[in-house]
Amino acid sequence: MTTSRLLIDVPLEPAIGSRFQPTGFPDIGAADFDRPVVNADGSRGWTKSLLVESAQSMANHLEGTAWDASSNQPVAIFGGLPCIRVIAESDERFLTSSRVEAHRLASAFVKDSKLDGVPMIDVIRTKLGLRDDTPIPHTQVAAAIFELDPFCLVHGIFFADAKWPGQPKIARALTSFVEASGVQRADSGGVKRDHVRHKMNDVDGGTAEGYGSVPFHRTEWTAEAIVASFSLDRRQLRSYGLGKAAEQLLEGIALWEIRSLLDDGLRLRTACDLVPVDDSIVARDGSVLPELDEIEQRIHAAIGECGDQLGAKRAVDVRWSDGGKKGKAG
Repeated sequence: MTTSRLLIDVPLEPAIGSRFQPTGFPDIGAADFDRPVVNADGSRGWTKSLLVESAQSMANHLEGTAWDASSNQPVAIFGGLPCIRVIAESDERFLTSSRVEAHRLASAFVKDSKLDGVPMIDVIRTKLGLRDDTPIPHTQVAAAIFELDPFCLVHGIFFADAKWPGQPKIARALTSFVEASGVQRADSGGVKRDHVRHKMNDVDGGTAEGYGSVPFHRTEWTAEAIVASFSLDRRQLRSYGLGKAAEQLLEGIALWEIRSLLDDGLRLRTACDLVPVDDSIVARDGSVLPELDEIEQRIHAAIGECGDQLGAKRAVDVRWSDGGKKGKAG
């Protein structure tokens, strides 16, 4: 069994009942597909399967475990790690951060902000050492990102802007998704009832305005098996060239997010609340996913050993202003 990747498959089941609602896509709806299987008699066949949660959505759920939305700050265990918080220049409101933005450090809100009066797009370009007609070592980019927000080295980032020469990219080191197999549709429905307005007309407003009783249909699913899969690319973590302590920190971040997500249960949507079938989470190589307290001990130790590699060792506030113009910092 290879040690370059940590592979974990976690059987799930609905927290209540047997139905669940998968993710949906525009013009597609639920993403169902056929998966090859080997039958009990050795013959090969196909089983109807379903994408319950996509890789990009699972990345959001994993990152969300490490962010305290009530205080707009990282959770306590990660309070000593750098990240970028974007504050509205006009009234000091919190807007977003590199931990919750889809593009992380490369978010428009981050790059169009200013740090001590300097545009962040310039701060990041200088920090990464980006120059025209100059190849930038992968390790140099990784070290700079590690100083700004190490979570970007776990979940990936693409500096897709012409003002960033070379537009460096870091792939996801932690990938996850949820699939179901042996699935069947569970169709049901209901009605939005209006107990005040019993008759509809063209004058007083109709369903478009929210009046009237409106029947609707709902499609949920049942499944023989639901599995959350996780892949942590340890070889990629080593490729950053940051040293053993940094590798242990990045792996600790990934393991902490996985364990936190599974411990809390995957409440992906109102009608999609999934929990692990077993308390013990075992990887394909036979290793057991540690409990949170053990992972946190590893993280604390790694943060201390990383020293100045971690830059500010706290959330750094930058100021954003639209200046009355789309896409412009004030």
